[in-house]
Amino acid sequence: MNPPVIQKLINLFSKFPTIGPRTASRFVFYLLKLHSKEFNELLNSITNLKKAIKICSFCFNPFESLENSTETLCPICRDKSRDRTLLCVVEKEIDLISIEKTKKYQGLYFILGGTINLKTDDNTLRVKELKERIENSNFEEIIIALNPTTEGETTALYTERILKSLQIPKGKRLPKITRLGRGLPSGGELEYADEETLESAFEGRK
Repeated sequence: MNPPVIQKLINLFSKFPTIGPRTASRFVFYLLKLHSKEFNELLNSITNLKKAIKICSFCFNPFESLENSTETLCPICRDKSRDRTLLCVVEKEIDLISIEKTKKYQGLYFILGGTINLKTDDNTLRVKELKERIENSNFEEIIIALNPTTEGETTALYTERILKSLQIPKGKRLPKITRLGRGLPSGGELEYADEETLESAFEGRK
């Protein structure tokens, strides 16, 4: 039986995505073996994570902010060279990073914040915010770049249906809505796809 302090930390680590009790236990016992300098460095980094990181007011991408800065947009959204007629909708932050690594996509992003599954409903998704971004911008194409898993496909279809029902102001037209092309394996995830596969998926979107 673990001491309560150790067990509490194991329980906390177990809440991390894809981390079970066994791996969480390894984390805790690894921490116990760290020298004080390394332990304090890790502790300070975790503390600074909350202090230094902001969430972009447009796309919800985390970014590092200078102390006392009032900036609310991430570097991607601030970059005037980006194509502001393109919006790529992704499930999570790591998907955005994976796409950026290809250096082939130069538009803006929107992080949906999850997928629809048996444990959650559409209320957990940033659908309202996505609709607001599109209605208040001049996007010509919305790329739905969700993972080709069962949950991702369900969420993509739901998102597409919502977007097609948008009330576009007079004088504007509904943006073209596309999905990533073939090349991504069924059941796979964007974060594990190589750059060539992602590039091919973007070029083959329809």
